[in-house]
Order: sequence, then structure tokens, then C-alpha cells
Amino acid sequence: MASNLVSQVRNLQQRKGRKRTGLTLAEGVRLVEDALDAGGHVRGAVVSPSLSASERGAALLTGLASRAVPLQEVEDRLLHDLADTETPQGVIAVIDPPRFELSEIRPRPKAPVLVLDEVQDPGNVGALIRTAFAFGASGMILLPGTGDPSNPKVVRAAMGASFRLPIARASNLEFSVWAREHAVAVWVAETDGVALERVERQNLVAIVVGNEGSGVKQSVRNLAHQRVAVPLARGAESLNVAVAAGIILHEVTRAD
Repeated sequence: MASNLVSQVRNLQQRKGRKRTGLTLAEGVRLVEDALDAGGHVRGAVVSPSLSASERGAALLTGLASRAVPLQEVEDRLLHDLADTETPQGVIAVIDPPRFELSEIRPRPKAPVLVLDEVQDPGNVGALIRTAFAFGASGMILLPGTGDPSNPKVVRAAMGASFRLPIARASNLEFSVWAREHAVAVWVAETDGVALERVERQNLVAIVVGNEGSGVKQSVRNLAHQRVAVPLARGAESLNVAVAAGIILHEVTRAD
């Protein structure tokens, strides 16, 4: 496989390649370390001489070799061409990420599920995954129109949380059935909703955040038990979707 790793990396930089194989990419020492620590299956890695120039990089190289991960060494210039970052760290790994079905996403008290409805920007999707994991969410559900969680930009923005947080895709109908079966209170985040501090707390909660421009679509809003808002200072129109989600998650997870 090693001889094909460069072409595989190029293939996985395209959505159709990720969709066909179910694989994704992790770039940089920290992210590959996180994938290994989380038990992620590293299928192979393209490495350059600069990786072993640092103590941490050399340790990662040893760790990959000890796990019999196929490696392909290339010149630094080629790795730079393959990389999606301006300052690559000498390693791009092919990852077989964890996969979850909707039935495996189970909300718990003080551990809500975060639901993304047509959130498209890769940076936002990754930040939301990172935020949900940091606040102890039970998992994440991606509704139609939401960005690809295996996009390398999403994986990088999630800072390793992609390998640890259960994430599943669902249609609107599947989400509706899931919420009913699990007796989940669906909270939809909207700027004109009820102020967060005045919302009655429920035992099991799914928090829905929407598209960066248009918000949560009407068909999903219709499922809401409660529309909630983060109070803002006069003159402030809105928050970044990941910031808003973090504030709501914090309120739910700390509630008595």
C-alpha cells in the first residue's frame, strides 16, 4: 500500500474519494497523535524528513512504525504540495474514522446531543464537533445539508474530537422519530427565542443549531419543544454558531 499512499492522499482530498472509501486525512503531528490515542485505525501515512527533525515528530514516527502502519517517505517539497496547511509538519495520515448509526446516539442527563441543520462551513462544523466533545455532549446528529465531517478541514478544526465524539447522519424524519423514541426535548437555537436563563430545564435535550445565514429550516423548527436564545448586548445581532452552541451546551450541562 505504501507506494500508493500519495495518490490515496490526493484522492481523499476530494469529497467523492472520501465518500467512496469512507476514509479521511489527518495532517500534522498533534492530529495523528490524537487519532492513535483515540484508537483510530491509521491505514498509512506519508512522511517527510522534517518529521523526524523534532523529538515529538520522531516519537510519532516510531509509534507509527511500531504499529506496522505503512509509511511512504517523500521529499519535504512534495509533502508541502500535498498538505492543506501553510506550515505542514511532515506527516499526513490516512484514517479510517469511527462510524456510528443514529441508534447509537443516546442522550443522557446533562449530556445533550448537538444537532446540526445545514451548517456548511467546514471550520464551523469542526469547531462544533470540538465544542460538543469539550462540554460532554452525548453525540452529534447531522441533518441533510450539513457539511462533510470527514472533510480534512473539519477534522483539523475539530482538534481530535472527531475521533472521540459519536456522530451520525439522519434525515429530518429519522431525527423526529429518534427524538420521540428517546423522549428528548428538542431545543432550537434562534435569536428571537426564549432567553436561555428562563428556559425550563428538561432531563434529556437535543440542541439544534442552523445554517450560518438562514438558521434552522422551518421543517426542523416544527419539531421544537422550545426555541432558545442567548441574550446579547444591545446592538449585537448574532453569535458565531459554534460560540452560541457552546454557551447553550454549558448551560445545559451545568444545570441542577
